[in-house]
Amino acid sequence: MTSQTEIGEKGTAAAETRRAARAASTGRAGDRVFAIATRGSGILVLVIMAAIAVFLIWKALPALRSDEANFVTSQEWSPDSTPARFGIAQLAFGTVISSFLALLMATPVAIAIALFISFYAPRRIAGGLSFVIDLLAAVPSIIYGLWGLQFFVTKMDDVAVFLNDNASWIPLFGGDSVGGRSILTASVVLAIMILPIISSISREVFQQVPQANIEAALALGATRWEVIRMAVLPFGRSGMVSAAMLGLGRALGETIAVAMVLSTASGITLHILKEGGNTFAANIANTFAEAGANGRGALIASGLVLFIITLIVNMAARAIVARRKEFV
Repeated sequence: MTSQTEIGEKGTAAAETRRAARAASTGRAGDRVFAIATRGSGILVLVIMAAIAVFLIWKALPALRSDEANFVTSQEWSPDSTPARFGIAQLAFGTVISSFLALLMATPVAIAIALFISFYAPRRIAGGLSFVIDLLAAVPSIIYGLWGLQFFVTKMDDVAVFLNDNASWIPLFGGDSVGGRSILTASVVLAIMILPIISSISREVFQQVPQANIEAALALGATRWEVIRMAVLPFGRSGMVSAAMLGLGRALGETIAVAMVLSTASGITLHILKEGGNTFAANIANTFAEAGANGRGALIASGLVLFIITLIVNMAARAIVARRKEFV
């Protein structure tokens, strides 16, 4: 005959089994809902990107059909003239060179700041410095533009003249009509704008380095710099590349600051001290209000090219990160 104790134990076991089954069922249902939500979010992003591309192509086609010049190689921008003649050669050149110069200037400084905060600075200083660096990312573009126009451009006049007088044998610093409202000035302003993005992401990556790797290097007698070189930088390489590409993406699409700092001038030149130049975003900001129907279509066509360039940059960054998965 089964005792009361055995019956009670069986009842308790059955209750535990039912509770576990309910928990497992709830967890599976939650997983399914989460999977559907994340998949839907990913699909929604692709749909939005496709919708943007379709809209840009739809609005740009009439202007492209009316263009009498070569859209890719022409430096002229007269979309509302008769006949319409416009091209993106100068805009593409100005956008790419200013953004890459900004990236070259900002990336080493941003990574150095991230390393200092993560491994060298005392905790109190590191916390305050991190806050200040992150705060720079919240400054609106118009503030950078006003600061660049009212203060920085005047300082860069003297810098441009000095570089042109003493280093004109370098093609970038040669030429005439040098001044503060140049590609170099716009690049410096862009570098300041993207610096907090690169620094913040790099700092987060460095803080994810396994402590065992650092301790192992220290146990072998490595100095602090050797620890960074052997344990930290290899681990964070893909993260640093991602941070730099995000900064480059902002630099490529920056509008107001560049439009305020850079004076508009026609023609492509490698002399970054020469006043004048143009970029996709600055050209759209400066001319959209006064453009006619065909001019707006031409500006949208240039925006489509900028959209494609940004996609290419991000795809290249993704490919670079994928090759470094072993360090993630």
